[in-house]
Amino acid sequence: MQYQQPPVQTNGKAVASMVLGILALFFLIIPYVNIISIILGIVGIVLSKKAFNEIRLYNQGGRGMAIAGLTTSIIALSIMVLIILFVILVFVFFASTYPYYY
Repeated sequence: MQYQQPPVQTNGKAVASMVLGILALFFLIIPYVNIISIILGIVGIVLSKKAFNEIRLYNQGGRGMAIAGLTTSIIALSIMVLIILFVILVFVFFASTYPYYY
């Protein structure tokens, strides 16, 4: 008689980090609400780190989802930071080149 091992439980924080990373990438393309991607990216990175620790400690599944969540969150966060830097540079450029007529 063969005994089957119970299925490996998937870590919930890994799933949540992946979903938040995908949502952060999605919110990047929507104007005026893309600032939400910064919050979602930071929370996704934190959840990924906690998921990695729990997966290692409790021998759970979901490591691939945690990696995907970490990757998408970092990509969304870095793109959003680049967008903010670009907007600031554009404002500085136009403010410094604006002709003053008195």
